[in-house]
Amino acid sequence: MAEIVLSAFLTVVFEKLASEALKKIVRSKGIESELKKLKKTLDQIQDLLNDASQKEVTNEAVKRWLNDLQHLAYDIDDLLDDLATEAVQRELTEEGGASTSMVRKLIPSCCTSFSQSNRMHAKLDDIATRLQELVEAKNNLGLSVITYEKPKIERYEASLVDESGIFGREDDKKKLLEKLLGDIDESGSQNFSIVPIVGMGGVGKTTLARLLYDEKKVKDHFELRAWICVSDEFSVPNISRVIYQSVTGENKEFADLNLLQEALKKELQNKLFLIVLDDVWSESYGDWEKLVGPFLVGSPGSRIIMTTRKEQLLKQLGFSHEDPLHSIDSLQRLSQEDALSLFSQHALGVPNFDSHPTLRPYGERFVKTCGGLPLALRILGRLLRTKTDEEEWKSLLDSEIWSLGNEDKIVPVLRLSYNDLSATLKLLFAYCSLFPKDYEFDKEELVLLWMAEGFLQHSAARNSMQQWGQKCFEELLSRSFFQHAPHNKSLFVMHDLLNDMATYVAGDFFSRLDIEIKQEFGKEPLKKQRHMSFVCEDYVVYKRFKPLKGAKSLRTFLALSVGVVGSWITFYLSNKVLNDLLLELPLLRVLSLSNLSISEVPEVIGSMKHLRYLNLSHTGITHLPETVCNLYNLQTLILSSCYKLIKLPESFSKLKDLQHFDMMGCFMLKTMPLGIGELKSLHTLSSDIGLKLTELKNLQNLHGKVCIDGLGNVENSVDAREANFSRKRFCELVLDWGDEFNVLRTKSLEKEILNELMPYNGTLEKLRISLYRGVEFPNWVGDPSYHRLTIVSIERCEESTSLPMLGQLPSLKELFIGGMSKVKVVGMEFLGTDLAFPSLEILEFDSMSWWEEWSTKSGAFPCLQELCIEDCPNLVRVSLEALPSLRVLKLRKCGHGVLKSLVDIALSITKLEIDDISGLTDVVWRGMIGCLGAVEKINIMKCNEIRYLWESEAEASKLLMNLKMLKLRKCENLVSLGEKDKEDNCGSSLTSFSWLGVWNCNSFEHCSCPDSMETLDIWDCDSITSVSFPTGGGQKLKSLVIWDCKKLLEKELGGKEKTRFLIKSKMQMLEFVFIANWPNLKSISELSCFIHLNRLYISECPGMESFPDHELPNLTSLTELTIKKCTSMDASFPRGLWPPKLCRLEIGELKKPISEWGPQNFPTSLSHLTLYGGPYDDVKNFAQLSHLLPSSLTSLGIDRFEKLDSVSTGLQHLTSLQHLFICNCPKTVDLPEKLLLAPHLPYPLLGHRRVIKFHVKIGLNPKRRRACAFQHQKPHEAWSRNY
Repeated sequence: MAEIVLSAFLTVVFEKLASEALKKIVRSKGIESELKKLKKTLDQIQDLLNDASQKEVTNEAVKRWLNDLQHLAYDIDDLLDDLATEAVQRELTEEGGASTSMVRKLIPSCCTSFSQSNRMHAKLDDIATRLQELVEAKNNLGLSVITYEKPKIERYEASLVDESGIFGREDDKKKLLEKLLGDIDESGSQNFSIVPIVGMGGVGKTTLARLLYDEKKVKDHFELRAWICVSDEFSVPNISRVIYQSVTGENKEFADLNLLQEALKKELQNKLFLIVLDDVWSESYGDWEKLVGPFLVGSPGSRIIMTTRKEQLLKQLGFSHEDPLHSIDSLQRLSQEDALSLFSQHALGVPNFDSHPTLRPYGERFVKTCGGLPLALRILGRLLRTKTDEEEWKSLLDSEIWSLGNEDKIVPVLRLSYNDLSATLKLLFAYCSLFPKDYEFDKEELVLLWMAEGFLQHSAARNSMQQWGQKCFEELLSRSFFQHAPHNKSLFVMHDLLNDMATYVAGDFFSRLDIEIKQEFGKEPLKKQRHMSFVCEDYVVYKRFKPLKGAKSLRTFLALSVGVVGSWITFYLSNKVLNDLLLELPLLRVLSLSNLSISEVPEVIGSMKHLRYLNLSHTGITHLPETVCNLYNLQTLILSSCYKLIKLPESFSKLKDLQHFDMMGCFMLKTMPLGIGELKSLHTLSSDIGLKLTELKNLQNLHGKVCIDGLGNVENSVDAREANFSRKRFCELVLDWGDEFNVLRTKSLEKEILNELMPYNGTLEKLRISLYRGVEFPNWVGDPSYHRLTIVSIERCEESTSLPMLGQLPSLKELFIGGMSKVKVVGMEFLGTDLAFPSLEILEFDSMSWWEEWSTKSGAFPCLQELCIEDCPNLVRVSLEALPSLRVLKLRKCGHGVLKSLVDIALSITKLEIDDISGLTDVVWRGMIGCLGAVEKINIMKCNEIRYLWESEAEASKLLMNLKMLKLRKCENLVSLGEKDKEDNCGSSLTSFSWLGVWNCNSFEHCSCPDSMETLDIWDCDSITSVSFPTGGGQKLKSLVIWDCKKLLEKELGGKEKTRFLIKSKMQMLEFVFIANWPNLKSISELSCFIHLNRLYISECPGMESFPDHELPNLTSLTELTIKKCTSMDASFPRGLWPPKLCRLEIGELKKPISEWGPQNFPTSLSHLTLYGGPYDDVKNFAQLSHLLPSSLTSLGIDRFEKLDSVSTGLQHLTSLQHLFICNCPKTVDLPEKLLLAPHLPYPLLGHRRVIKFHVKIGLNPKRRRACAFQHQKPHEAWSRNY
């Protein structure tokens, strides 16, 4: 691999030697002749590299020679970078006219003292000696000069692999589709079943799973779908988090796994779901049980596709090769015929050799060597895509690489494809070894890293390294070294085998200290290590980096946060890493501390003069120190989502080489840094804060996403013209006039300014125009030449009387129009002459207070799927043609006429949301529900004129035959669902109706539920007195929530069938019951019949006297139990009777004080316990509670113990404890040091991920605040100083 690095670095060396600024430094130091000799020797070395690169495959001595040469190449580059940096510093100092003393201050001492000059000569002498020794060793190694022509980078006609060109999998697909869409397995005990795809790496498991996942029948069949790459580490929290994000679209943070899985369970409840677990390596049945808990609440018929190379876990789950119902059918390699077709498709562009018959014999031999592996066939085919000469194919077949064994576990064809890359591409591919398997690459991010490492130096692209890097990435993509991520086409993944190969070819220069590679380093520190990455864990401790002690040559320190892109998850970092380790890394080019819990930027960073890439995103820093502006080589600075950042350096303009600056999500910052307009090298600027037009003028290279604000103060159109918008390649553009403006400006000037801001039409994808004060828009807004424009937002342009013609934009998918208060009519001027809005999928109007009429023409909006109209109170005339694709309709603060007009023409709506619709009475509503036959979900909010939704359930079943979910919020006059419903005769008509939620409907008196009901939520309904099911009904009910319904008359739950109790003994499907603030509830009479109950929550029921705790041992599914604030509870409770699988218990504030409880005999499964004290509890120290605390606890919460003052004893036996919560204990002032560092606690085991988190909310007395300060720090601050 060394020839790769050296070949790439030679370009860097020669570029730097040609620099005039460097030549000045060289001459001043008297080392010009030494550098000339160095260049001459490097030329000799370069001539040997082609021969060495081929011989290193079989000759270990040549490999060692190249390894030494690579280390020397790094040292040469470090030396030249020292000189180049000094040249830049001197140049900047001369420009500023600084004094001699200032020069000494700015230029490091290593470049100003005579002794350091001597060291420079010594370094050159050492390098020259080592280089000459390597040249002389060539004779013993038999190295000679040979000619080897490397392939040039080209753009192929089809730069991406066509995933639809799949051969030989028709039968496999058909068989698996039957399993996915077939009848429910009634014999199974779970609502979901597993569809395994088993096979060796590269055989096409993931590709087949993608085929199934994207199949239209599958999409239509399942309500929810999620795709998760699992890989080597089977992390239940990470997998659960990705599933939750997939089904909700939310990047929400959860305090622990339990809360996450509870939220996931709620989303999956009664839903038919498909989850793909791709590339499962784990064999742990215990991990599997933890993962699938939330899946159990899904609708019967749900499926999990599992792709895996290993069968052990499947066998534990009941699969075997003999069982026809649960068989393990390994995915076989392709037949010779199918393999030949696949290979030909990628090599020749057609699935046969008809056009090149002479190549067929060679193709058959290639296919045979690939062993029927689709991945190898595809990569080899792409390798040969530009080679149609028979001799080229023959030469590759005769390559020595085919005779190698598989001891390195890399398919030979992959090595062959790698060898065909240019030196630069090899280096860029090897760099990817720093990223773990299944990592989702962002192309832009990866290119910036390549650039920072100096890998993109290219004479033809000196001023456009990023564009060159993107071309290199596209080349690797075209050769199948990357593939598009399965559920996000903007990201990319690398196949496991290619990741293995990258790790193999990277050798000893790249290391990954992540949790997947359990590498044992030797006693010798990695002193020559050059590039290092690590995957963040919850607690990143110094011990983990001990192998790097003394690695002063390290160039890359890269923190990777796998699977948390866009989330607020933080990883705690030991201060010793920042304060000690970084001091030893003076040669860093790349430093990423993203997602780590740091509050200050280490001062040492300001002295890292070689640094090109600094990523501090998602950290808690409050300011960027002035010393950062001494990083004259800095190219990329990423501060995105630094939500506490309030200040940037005043000398920001010193960062002359800064090309990429990201400060998105820094909400505390209000202005751009001073001098931003002087950074002429700036290419991309991502920010929520707008640039001024005057700042933009000098940024000639700026492209990508740009926000311009303050346009209301631009004095004339000439200023806008000088910004040269038409020459800038923006992909996202925000034009904001701002709240301040020149009142003397005319409306015509506004239009002239906007006209001069016309962007280049070949790259623009997103456009937002805000607070524009012109009466009309210039013609470029909406011009069809903007063929890539997909998202447009026009907002708060309050002087405009008409909308721009946006209907002819060919690719527009999302359109938002808001705050256009003077627009009265939306019609033909909005549509254009041809087919209007041919691609639009989402359309939203908001705050159009004068809007009265909306009309369209035939054929408009053919693809519109979602329409939202909010706060348009005067819209009365809606004359639209049919909207055949509309599925979601949302209306808020509109008249009922708008609702009626839209539902009349959109008969395919499946989701309806209405809020504060004026004039929507019972009569009006019932007159339009006949058009809602396709609707599955209805959400009604603040419609206060509705008293009953339908006359009777029987009537509703004829009109709302597909209704599944109904949500009612704040409908003040709603009395009940049906006007004529009787408790005894309702329940059998609405067969699809399974989910009902009623919130804050203060007149709601009675709720009659149909037989089909599975989820019932009633919250804060002051007037409700009864909730009922038909006699014998409610057998499908799984989830029940009753909260703050104070007038409910029932006093007992769990009665026999002859009663009308809300919860009856035959409701055996119940899984979740949540009851709170129900004063009339006196008792729960029976529990043992609820065999599926897994969560039971009872709180704030002051009248409840009896609870059948003797039946708790029969509840074998119950894992979570909460009973608190029930002050009348029988004093015999609790008495040590608990569910056998109980994991989480919250209990307290009962009639019997906790201090009087005897031993509770908790099951060993209990891991989370929270105890709530009360006014009668006299617990003063933990020792009084010790007998209640089982050793199995990993989390302990203590809340509202007013007399508790000592926590130093009583916890010694809790050797598994990881989280300790102490809340509302005003006398608990401090946590003693002996508790924090006790040997029985996990602190000594920080490196093994066993760390206690202290969350302490204690005394609110101002006199105690100082004493509490330590405990109010974030959890990591209690240990980071020492670990």
